[in-house]
Amino acid sequence: MDLYKLTAFELHRLLAGKEISVRDVVESFRDRIAGTEEKLGSFLFFNGDEALNKANDLDAEIARGKEVGSLTGIPVGYKDNICTKGLQTTCGSKMLAGFVPAYQATVVDKLATAGTINFGKLNMDEFAFGSTGELSAFKVTGNPWDLERVPGGSSSGSAAAVAAGQLPLALGTDTGGSVRQPAALCGIVGLKPTYGLVSRYGLVSTVSSMETIGPMARDVRDCALLLQAMAGHDPLDGTSLAAPVPDYSQSLVEDVKGLKVGVPKEYFGAGVAPEVIEAIKKALQVLASNGALVEEVSLPHTECALPAYYLIGTTEASSNLARVDGVRFGYRNLEAEDLETMYCRSRGEGLGHEVKMRTLLGHFFSGPGRLKDYYDKGLRLRTLVKQDFDHIFARYDVLVTPTSPKVAWPKQVKELTSVEVYASDICTIPASLAGLPAISLPCGLVEGLPVGLQLIGPPLGEPTLLRAAYTLEQLLEFPKDIPLAEVK
Repeated sequence: MDLYKLTAFELHRLLAGKEISVRDVVESFRDRIAGTEEKLGSFLFFNGDEALNKANDLDAEIARGKEVGSLTGIPVGYKDNICTKGLQTTCGSKMLAGFVPAYQATVVDKLATAGTINFGKLNMDEFAFGSTGELSAFKVTGNPWDLERVPGGSSSGSAAAVAAGQLPLALGTDTGGSVRQPAALCGIVGLKPTYGLVSRYGLVSTVSSMETIGPMARDVRDCALLLQAMAGHDPLDGTSLAAPVPDYSQSLVEDVKGLKVGVPKEYFGAGVAPEVIEAIKKALQVLASNGALVEEVSLPHTECALPAYYLIGTTEASSNLARVDGVRFGYRNLEAEDLETMYCRSRGEGLGHEVKMRTLLGHFFSGPGRLKDYYDKGLRLRTLVKQDFDHIFARYDVLVTPTSPKVAWPKQVKELTSVEVYASDICTIPASLAGLPAISLPCGLVEGLPVGLQLIGPPLGEPTLLRAAYTLEQLLEFPKDIPLAEVK
């Protein structure tokens, strides 16, 4: 049996029934990584030996009678901007090459307590700035469905590793779509939680007011299992919500009868591929035929989302990344003759083009006399976007949109401008601005490439999102075969 082809839930049932050992699980995924990583490029740091040691320890504990929890012995990988004590955390940047945190993120501690096995750190666009997976300082990740196409970003390694069967579970981070968009392009499930539901402590921060840590998995059930272990109040995080965490497994029922579904017309306009629209419409028909009330709605300030996101995001990023200066953190040029030259050379040599461009924009927007003209206007636009959602969720339970306006495109497409790449997140950015939960799941194939459908809910609406997503998953029957099977 190829254990790497199974979901976390399926692995748990076999482990609980003592049909397999944790070592069997770890060895299967280690072998899968060994056979695919050279071509795929998902991992920055593979923790294989330590994973095997952990497996032996867990097997010994199980033999002594320890209960097998829902995530006991399940491999998980972490996007490389989530701090892991004793394991490098580079954010995909030369600037942080060799940086080993002295502490780790709350989510890492929580998942370790749940019995998961840390398989290592996953590739990402540098400092989470990117939508293609091509902007890491170390390697370019491929899309398992077609290695010559992008996996999406910035959680590129997380999405590709799960899609290719290198891992059953992974964590990504989502600021403007960086969990959902790569999940869509790689044909997996990715969830951006309500802002504050999952602790951000130990996340290397760039855009503090929007970024969240989210689960990525091959199906909705696994996504719910991972969210269950991650969610909850954390006193170490000042933005953490003191809200009760429900049992998300109770939402995994095939039932959308009476569900009120809004379809925002602004997400289906110019720029969204006709074949993507067609796939979403077929899914909407499935919802309607199973008892959901599906109606077109309007979010009139959607066009404000992209400029608001970049006004706010670049300003906050320029402030957060000021600490990566070659003194307190990061790569340092050792040949500079004075302090100012050292700063300039260190950041000039250690940071990539996209990071430089966004931080320079942020410095401009936040410069003397300009904060009110740019950042404050971005905040006001954000309020308009949020108010649109507030009005709609007074009448509807969920919204359905495309996750990405198109399927995965070829790597290194020179014809795409920066603005066109930024616009690939236009369907995911509004929920980020409003701090809302949203989930992407595959709803079909276009020319052999996955199409992602996005469900957006009100604050703390994860249970309803999971119910709707689970129902769609059962009814749409997206192919379960793992791509990249021919790579040995």
